[in-house]
Amino acid sequence: MMLLVKRRPATYRPLTCRLLVWMVPFFLATCAVSLAADLTPEGIVVKHLDSIGTAQARSGLKSRVVQGAAIYRILVGGSGAISAAYTFASQGRQSDFVFKTNANGYLGEQFICNGDKVSVAGTYPDKHRSEFGVFILSQDVLLRDNLLGGVWSSDWALMDIESRRAKLHYEGIKKIDGRDLIALRYLPRKYEDLDVFLYFDPQTYQHVMSIYKVTVGVGIGFGGEKSSARRQETRYRLEERFSDFKTTDGLTLPTHYDLRYTFEAASGFTKSVEWEVTAKDIMNNQSIDARSFQVQ
Repeated sequence: MMLLVKRRPATYRPLTCRLLVWMVPFFLATCAVSLAADLTPEGIVVKHLDSIGTAQARSGLKSRVVQGAAIYRILVGGSGAISAAYTFASQGRQSDFVFKTNANGYLGEQFICNGDKVSVAGTYPDKHRSEFGVFILSQDVLLRDNLLGGVWSSDWALMDIESRRAKLHYEGIKKIDGRDLIALRYLPRKYEDLDVFLYFDPQTYQHVMSIYKVTVGVGIGFGGEKSSARRQETRYRLEERFSDFKTTDGLTLPTHYDLRYTFEAASGFTKSVEWEVTAKDIMNNQSIDARSFQVQ
């Protein structure tokens, strides 16, 4: 007697393979998110610092200079793009953050911190500061805590939370631009009006984004308290994005940096500008002239 075996249709196996191809990335992403959801802020920071380099490599870092090309763009409230040069020097708690342009009427930005005090240079021929410069001066903790520039800073904020007397709160997984990211809220000492959120890749724990927000009420006008309060709020938002990570001297750092500042005035006027930086040189333990960190 011949045993007859009924074969499945030829399309069955390819369909199953396609389903597996679709499901595996989803399953891996779900596992990564679930794992991250169980972490404490302290655990996230440990994994993040390990993503930069070993404890030995990090402890040997004394200073860093990042140099590169930049493009300055006016996104809202005007138009245009300008080529610029970028330099970020840091040594311990000190930093010198420079965007230099050759445009008429706008010279770029320079922020200096000597560890305790912050100086913001005038960026126009008459020496007055840009809206962004005024924001940095009013929220100088971004420089004093070495938040601005992220892991490019030789003493970036998460390397020593305790000495900064800051606190961290785990905010869970947030979807930003279709991407799941681990979110930490950074609570600086004495800056209750500033919201600071730090975002990390749930698989590598690399710091890929920071968002800083401030909302200021400027009084109540006519037409009812609630409606007028909405009209009278001035909003400030600063966003940093980091990508294209590469390893130098045993330290893995981003080589692409995007900084966007948005100002929404109570009058309804909005201005948004962006600096896009491509790092050409990342030099660790360089000798830096002390005058670079002199606050004017």
